[in-house]
Amino acid sequence: MDELREMKVIKGSVILTITLLSTTVLFLLFFSQNTTNPSSPQPLQPNSSSSSMSRARSFVLWLHGLGDSGPANEPIKTLFTSPQFRDTKWSFPSAPSAPVTCNYGSVMPSWFDILEIPVTAESPNDESSLLKAVQNVHATIDREIAAGVNPNNVFVCGFSQGGALTLASVLLYPKTLGGGAIFSGWIPFNSSIGEQITPEAKQTPILWCHGMVDSTVLFEAGHAGPPFLEKNGVGCEFKAYPGLAHSINNEELRYLESWIKARLQSSSQ
Repeated sequence: MDELREMKVIKGSVILTITLLSTTVLFLLFFSQNTTNPSSPQPLQPNSSSSSMSRARSFVLWLHGLGDSGPANEPIKTLFTSPQFRDTKWSFPSAPSAPVTCNYGSVMPSWFDILEIPVTAESPNDESSLLKAVQNVHATIDREIAAGVNPNNVFVCGFSQGGALTLASVLLYPKTLGGGAIFSGWIPFNSSIGEQITPEAKQTPILWCHGMVDSTVLFEAGHAGPPFLEKNGVGCEFKAYPGLAHSINNEELRYLESWIKARLQSSSQ
């Protein structure tokens, strides 16, 4: 009984790491607050601090990790100081609260269900809840494009669970987007999903960054991404960060700034 109790404590500690770590790291860098959540199937609801321009030149959607919130990640945009981002609209939505299997059914902000932690290259996936989340992301993208943003100036970025959702969202979107950036994410679906990737979606650039000492989403899970994408005709730039655990650092974000800047188109639709 003592050994069983000890195992539960250890598992609980691992789960607590993924639910709180991304918020904690960003809090140390910036600040943290709370917000409400979107509901399916409709566009993700942006928080009150997001830019609100009638005709934005570009759009960046940031998807947070499990247990985090949109506002806790908002300070990320303060690092993007290049003039090219002067007319960028940012959105930092919060995931709805839902039971999460890997956390023994506890309710927390979650884009889709995660079945086990740590996430490995062979972890099982819940495609049903994932695809519902993808629909909401697509509705958000559709809204911005309808408002006049060139699809090539739409960028979806995410950390951990948000990174996994980013991957699924850009691969299943029917148009070519500016890019999808994945930080400490994984492939959240089965290999058969490749049949649903349109020729247009295959042209969307992918940036994938992963810490080499990540014990929550193992490096092997991230490293499995490029071969999967290459097999399906999708280009991917993969960057490994020695010594980086399950977190995102300023070095990654500075690179993201230059990566997006190099792909911004000169005009709207």
